[in-house]
Amino acid sequence: MASVQFKGIVKKFKDNLVLNGVDVDIKDHEFVVIVGPSGCGKTTLLRMLAGLEDITGGDILIDGLRVNELHPSKRQIAMVFQDYALYPHMTVEENMSFALRLRKTDKAEIGARVDEAANILQLQKFLKRMPKQLSGGQRQRVAIGRAIVRKPKVFLFDEPLSNLDAKLREEMRVEIAKLYQRLNATIIYVTHDQVEAMTLAGRIVIMNHGIIQQVGSPIEVYRKPANLFVAGFIGSPTMNFMHGKLALDGEHLRFSSGDIKLTIPPYLLHDPKKHDGREVTVGVRPDDVLVGRTADGCSDKVDGVLEVCELLGHRENLYIKVGETRLLATVEAFFDRSPGSAVQVCFNYKNMHVFDKVTEKRISE
Repeated sequence: MASVQFKGIVKKFKDNLVLNGVDVDIKDHEFVVIVGPSGCGKTTLLRMLAGLEDITGGDILIDGLRVNELHPSKRQIAMVFQDYALYPHMTVEENMSFALRLRKTDKAEIGARVDEAANILQLQKFLKRMPKQLSGGQRQRVAIGRAIVRKPKVFLFDEPLSNLDAKLREEMRVEIAKLYQRLNATIIYVTHDQVEAMTLAGRIVIMNHGIIQQVGSPIEVYRKPANLFVAGFIGSPTMNFMHGKLALDGEHLRFSSGDIKLTIPPYLLHDPKKHDGREVTVGVRPDDVLVGRTADGCSDKVDGVLEVCELLGHRENLYIKVGETRLLATVEAFFDRSPGSAVQVCFNYKNMHVFDKVTEKRISE
């Protein structure tokens, strides 16, 4: 396997700046997921690594070797595409072995590699079938098998599960995780689905508008998002945001946002005087919005009205209006209030996030 480095990568399509100074180091044997909304430049970055797009500026290195002008066939990379890209007139076995046959690899070696990949992906009984005879999940396994037989230095996955239904996506996530453990490969995986990113990645690269917003482990970007964008993008359901102002009251900072008044604990924001009068955005995840019995004993309670309840099996989403602010709380199922009821709400301060309103950067510990 191999390490990969992106150094100051810039990509322009005419006057459209798609990537703006991307810097990422990916270690040997690492599973890195690049995630972001559609149009953020993540697939373009992957295609540049594969040699399918020209580089406007910066350098890409594989194992320390600059590959900007190196032909795609010489980069020792295998890419798994979103649409499978299987040849419809070839069997599964022929699709998987196609690149090896082009290289005029020994037939015995081709057979051994195809058998090995088919065994890993449980495709042995499908080798003589045509792609049209397979399900979506089986076709995606064939596309992955075609990559495996090449024994590349780096595997690239470009939104490989986006065409599958929810159940198949879940199954294929597990298969890809098991595949990584078995191959111990260097994998760079692009997706807009944060669930895939959080469950598969060793590290996540979060992008927006062609710029890297944060790089870290799934737990790091979830617990300490670097800015407002990351906070809103990572986590499902999405984080609640309250826009307001900090004011010093004696030795304590108070946060005001409409009818919501909170005391900011000193472990969140050191040096209270520094933040007096600062306009901020406070973020709280739905799991940390405490309602009803879970709010008993809390300080800084606020009164609200329950608008909608969504039952999700063992959990329930509660949409609550506090003055002009709408909050989402996730609680255990079968909440004992009906829509229209008055409820009391408070927050788990330990997991609260504070961002500067202007820069949108995290300022809390």
